[in-house]
Amino acid sequence: MDAAAHVLSRRGYSGTRLTDVAEQAQIQAPAIYYYYPSREDLIEEVMWTGISRMADHVQKILDELPPETAPMRRIETAVEAHLRYALEVSDYSTAAVRNAGQLPDELRTRYNAEAARYGDLWRKLVQDAKAEGELRDDLEPMAARMLVLGALNWSTEWWNPRRGSIDSVVRTAQSLVRHGLSVPEGETEAKPAPRRRAKRPAKV
Repeated sequence: MDAAAHVLSRRGYSGTRLTDVAEQAQIQAPAIYYYYPSREDLIEEVMWTGISRMADHVQKILDELPPETAPMRRIETAVEAHLRYALEVSDYSTAAVRNAGQLPDELRTRYNAEAARYGDLWRKLVQDAKAEGELRDDLEPMAARMLVLGALNWSTEWWNPRRGSIDSVVRTAQSLVRHGLSVPEGETEAKPAPRRRAKRPAKV
């Protein structure tokens, strides 16, 4: 599975061959069939593992935050956890993110269930920010959530460690999310009461 995740994360669904997986695992290709009936079964397992581990990892990082952590800070923490896990830690999650749209329907059932669980995590983050007045009123929460996740997932397509550090990617992503979702500073402050116009003296 480790070998399959490595190959799938780099060559995609259509480009992943069992011979390449076997070479990465340093075994003979027919030996794979001892564990998995087909190439599709192996890929399905890798994809499910990738999204499941991502959801578990981000939830664990959020659970370690102090209970009083503000909703927008929790979103920024989830942004960092997602990026670092997908780009640095796990071939499984990189494979899952990059190939989600390429899977045929018959391989998507388990993946979709885990993707929905991860989506629920992000839905709660955005809903909490809205409930606390930290989300801009002109934003549609579902659209905002999907656009943020789409941007985070797309980083697996373009990021190259030779062209910039992951720290700079994380800082940039957090800044974009914070300033894109948050209510501008001072906007929620109470407006000064309008000045009353002085009454004119009554004519005698």
